This record gives sequence, C-alpha cells and structure tokens, in this order.
Amino acid sequence: MYDNTRATPWKAANELRSLVCLPVIRLYFAIHGVRWRSRWHIYGLPLIQRYRGSSITIGNDFWMRNWFTSNPLGVPHRCILATWSSKAEIRIGNEVGMSGATICSQTRVLVGDRVALGTNTTITDTDFHPLDPQTRRIDFEGGRTEEVTIEEDCFIGMHSLILKGAHIGRGAVIGAGSVVAGEIPARALAAGNPARVIREL
Repeated sequence: MYDNTRATPWKAANELRSLVCLPVIRLYFAIHGVRWRSRWHIYGLPLIQRYRGSSITIGNDFWMRNWFTSNPLGVPHRCILATWSSKAEIRIGNEVGMSGATICSQTRVLVGDRVALGTNTTITDTDFHPLDPQTRRIDFEGGRTEEVTIEEDCFIGMHSLILKGAHIGRGAVIGAGSVVAGEIPARALAAGNPARVIREL
C-alpha cells in the first residue's frame, strides 16, 4: 500500500503542529464569536475582524490554511474574515476550503457548499471608498456595496478578485488571476480581467 505520510512528511508535520495549536485556535474563534463546527482543519491562526452585531458563520468540514507551509504553492498571508458593519454577514457552507484567502463584507457574502478558494483569493462586497473625489472628501468610507454570492461546487483559482455584486453560478470555475465583477453562469469556465466565459463545463 502507498504510504502518503512518508512521501509527504511536511503534511505530517503540519498535522502535528495543528494539533498542538488547536486549543489556541479554537479559543481565538470563540473570542471572535465564530462558532466551531465539526471536522474543521485549521492550520494556523487567521485574522478575524468582526464588527459588533455582525455575523460570521461557517459550516462543517471546513479547511483553512494560514501557515506558509500548509499549501504547496505557499500561503502569502493568513486568511482574513472581516465584517465592516453591524448588519454585515459572512456565511460559508459545508466542505469549503480556503488558503490565504480574504473575505470582507459590509452587507453580505455567501459562499456555498464545497467551494474551493485558491491561494490569495479576495472576496469583497464593497468598494470601500467612493469613486468620485468630492464624495470621498465628504465620506471617505462611503463606497458602494452589493451582495456577493458564490454558489455550490465552485472553484476559484488563485489570486482571483471577486468584487461587489458578483454572482457565480453553481459548479463554475474561475481561472487564476481573474477579476469577477458581474454574473458567471452555472458550470462555466471564466477567466480574465474582467472575467469572461470561455466555455461551458
């Protein structure tokens, strides 16, 4: 029988390190009001910034890679989960995996079941700052916001940017380094800046 542990000793090292750090990691999630679910695999501490009154919920079988060595491509920074208003919501489904990814919500970001977020993916439902310079002088943090939805079974390639108002249909694949600012149909392969459908899967 093939011995995967001997072939990939760094995986064994990550698992051991994760077990040692588990009490601290669980405490960190609890302090930030994120309920721990079953069968989570968390490699290192993420950065959680939860606005008082906002909601961050994550399903079962969650994989989160924060250590540089926890992904063969390297993790450029730890995962970030941030809410920017009391009404903001981040909802992550079951069997979701993310490596050094960022999710920032001012209204709502929904990530469906079995979604894979590639290394350094960023998802945000806000522009943060207004585009018009005069408006910025009045309200520097008054950028437009619009809900982001990523449906079930999607794969988001590394270094992708998912912007406000994006809706990615079930089973779609987003190519590495893409910028999604609109709607991507279900079971489509899309890539580019802005992301455009290349073909149906």
